[in-house]
Amino acid sequence: MKRLKLAMAIVETLFAIPVLGMMIIVGMIWIPLALALVGHIINLVFSVKGKEKTTGSILGIIASTVGLIPVVGWILHVLTAIFLFIEAFEE
Repeated sequence: MKRLKLAMAIVETLFAIPVLGMMIIVGMIWIPLALALVGHIINLVFSVKGKEKTTGSILGIIASTVGLIPVVGWILHVLTAIFLFIEAFEE
């Protein structure tokens, strides 16, 4: 579980880098957001089964769905990355 959260935290960190994240997401026609959404849902399911914290996964789902809004998406990607890193290293 720690590795999955860490992987998703790294992805969210890449999305949170202003110009790079925009180039990745817009350049690939928002497909990375859809893939991140699937990853966060999988992460959420495993976290619930393992009775672990789910805050990062829930924030990731929200960030992936509203990530199309420039400033809001950026803030949510930053928060998601922070929470996922914390959750990955707490366990």
